Amino acid sequence: MRVVGPPLRQVLGETLSELAGRDTRIVVLDGDVGSSTGGAAVETAHPGRYLQAGIAEQNMVAMAAGLATVGFVPFVTTFACFAVARALDSIRVLVAQPGLPVTIVGGYAGLLTGMTGKTHQIFNDVAVMRSLARMTVVAPADQIEARQAVERLAALDGPAYIQITREPSPAIFDEDYHFELGRAVVLRDGDDLVLVSTGVQTTRVVEAAELLAARGVSAAVLHCPTVKPIDEDALVEAALGVGLVVTVEEQSVLGGLGGAVAEVLADKAPVPVKRLGIQDCYGESGPNEALLEKYRLSAARVADDVERVFSTIRTRKGPAAARSRG
Repeated sequence: MRVVGPPLRQVLGETLSELAGRDTRIVVLDGDVGSSTGGAAVETAHPGRYLQAGIAEQNMVAMAAGLATVGFVPFVTTFACFAVARALDSIRVLVAQPGLPVTIVGGYAGLLTGMTGKTHQIFNDVAVMRSLARMTVVAPADQIEARQAVERLAALDGPAYIQITREPSPAIFDEDYHFELGRAVVLRDGDDLVLVSTGVQTTRVVEAAELLAARGVSAAVLHCPTVKPIDEDALVEAALGVGLVVTVEEQSVLGGLGGAVAEVLADKAPVPVKRLGIQDCYGESGPNEALLEKYRLSAARVADDVERVFSTIRTRKGPAAARSRG
């Protein structure tokens, strides 16, 4: 059993507090959810650089943009649904278009939002944010990667969006891991197909690959913590080694990681791509494990779906095609 680390929201607060202690330019703006996103840790450590904007997300982004123009390094913290759905125009016009170094933190990202239900869930935030020119989009998998990602974004000369989840999640990296913006990471080698994932869903995909191995299906796992700019070279290299790529994400299958991967491979390494994730629907309230099962994002359900896709491809085109080496 993998060690379960602290929630990424806790890691966010601790990391921002440490960074603010070293760099007086860093400020954190919060949309009245600091105790939920982890941002309140900065209020305790550095109250003078924690700005409570209240439930006024558009204004909060405008404040961050103004601070960035006079040399500050702002982090905007709120729930992903509020950051993207309520404040998109402010992000687009005031942050992305001028290319300001503002990092938007999408807290409570994905499906597991503490039984808040569909009003507090958003599954197309990655799709929306990666569509904005100049925007870097990051989804870390565990606490080690989250800490390093926040540190890198604090030094980024441009706008960024980072997903931060609510629940504790397994650790897959150790302290020797080095996160690099725009670089994908091979977590497992395989000969039959490649599983491409991002964010905390990668921890479940690694487990799914282990289940598949026990069934005789050899699946590589490629983790893409940076959805934009995505690591095109790593995707092409992985795709050319097999005959099937399956993307898995705790996001809508429309426009997110799956869309990004399909766009790259359509141009540079055409192979069958199957996108697994949230289908064209909204979420609901429920216990974590029940939601993962229903939306087929648990390790067991991912393994089942991948095995079915692989079997279909192999039956349709023959084993040689399913194991093509490009």
